[in-house]
Amino acid sequence: MKPLKEFCAALFNKELMPTALKVSVVVGSILFTINHGSALVQGKMSNDRWVSGFLTYLVPYCVNIHGQYTMRSRSGECNTKSGE
Repeated sequence: MKPLKEFCAALFNKELMPTALKVSVVVGSILFTINHGSALVQGKMSNDRWVSGFLTYLVPYCVNIHGQYTMRSRSGECNTKSGE
């Protein structure tokens, strides 16, 4: 359970967040356009689609944090405390 707790802490690590947010905006926007663009333009965005759209941005953020966390863990420089 320790790695899971450390990963959850890494989700809010201020050193990892800037890169993850940038990736999330770029990748999430591309995926959102592919998956929901026509529904948005046609005004057919249901609540379910908005939830799916939110996840479209959340998943790239989590994947990027995971990659950064894994890289830092393997190189021994992982500091998962939020804000440090």
